[in-house]
Amino acid sequence: MKLNTGHLTYCTNIHAGKNWVEDFKALKENFPAIKQAVAPTQPLGIGLRLSHAASNALTNEQELNTFKHWLNENNAYVFTMNGFPYGDFHHTIVKAEVHSPDWTTDERRDYTLRLFHILKKLVPEGIDAGISTSPLSYRHWFKTDEALKQAREKATLNMLEVVKELIRIEQEIDLHMHLDVEPEPDGILETGREFIDWYENDLLPSGIPLIKATFNIDEKQAEILIKRHLCLCYDVCHFAIGYEDHEAVLEDLDLRGIKVGKIQISAALQADLTGTETERQNIQTAFGRFNEPTYLHQVVALTSTGALLRYPDLPEALERFDNDPATQWRAHFHVPISVKEIAPLQSTQDDIVKVLELQKKKPFTHHLEVETYTWEVLPEQLKLPIAQSISNELNWVIDTLS
Repeated sequence: MKLNTGHLTYCTNIHAGKNWVEDFKALKENFPAIKQAVAPTQPLGIGLRLSHAASNALTNEQELNTFKHWLNENNAYVFTMNGFPYGDFHHTIVKAEVHSPDWTTDERRDYTLRLFHILKKLVPEGIDAGISTSPLSYRHWFKTDEALKQAREKATLNMLEVVKELIRIEQEIDLHMHLDVEPEPDGILETGREFIDWYENDLLPSGIPLIKATFNIDEKQAEILIKRHLCLCYDVCHFAIGYEDHEAVLEDLDLRGIKVGKIQISAALQADLTGTETERQNIQTAFGRFNEPTYLHQVVALTSTGALLRYPDLPEALERFDNDPATQWRAHFHVPISVKEIAPLQSTQDDIVKVLELQKKKPFTHHLEVETYTWEVLPEQLKLPIAQSISNELNWVIDTLS
């Protein structure tokens, strides 16, 4: 739905589906109730997540037209997609495979191009469109500095192939679309600083001569086009896990002319560890209830000196809990954004409030997407019926922004 600060939606990766038939069925079952609860009299956006298999199905013109007809009937529209998970995302062990195939591969490049060609046929006139994606790859797959360097170079070139296509599309049909790179824990790009450094030290040096030669333009025009079509996906959960200063990151991006394509409105788990031994034991037990086997739940621990200790997954962090010198833990588990207290734990809801305040004060993107994909693996006390849960999330954002 259109708010004063941008278009608001939720990401459909919360719905379990291995293919387009299952995805469409979940939308038809849940979306009407969500719309009635959130935007009964105005159009409501859908943040579409399509797997590789589902995207192949929607290249069929008849399937796509059926979906477009359903969107019209339900006063719905698509302006953003989640192109991060390529394969199955529920009912299987995902973990680091969420990055596979990564941006070093033709499969990731071709899948993303396919998503953009679907999206260009769905987005309403007058709205920019974006697709969020993996931060190049999973860093722990590369065991040497040279292997990591080669992966960055190959991934960057593949992303630039997508940028070239987005430039062509805008020249042909006057539609602005952007690829939104999403830093996350243990991605090759993990933090705001790493994203900015990659953008200026890898992407622009490789991209400017390539775009200049391809489109017969000067270097300044090439830089402008890259910055128009390759942006940051600001996942609040991921930046909160790294204890990042949201205002400082956004000011740095603005200073350098790097745009934010989308805010993914999401919350992590956190807990203060400076209490009594009994309180610490209760916190350890509470984190254990979130130790499920489907997704990676990286933990970043803050020490009294301000140093950060990083654990690749919750089991490793829990094993070290008794000897961890941290004063606070934050864990990569997308919990409902409308809930702050998960006693004895909390969510990083305050980070969302801060980012939304900055967006309200000086909008830095047109796209706002709630992302709480962990509904199926949430502890039972947090698991409302799915349509009700999504509606609560969206209405909480609307209330917070207003």
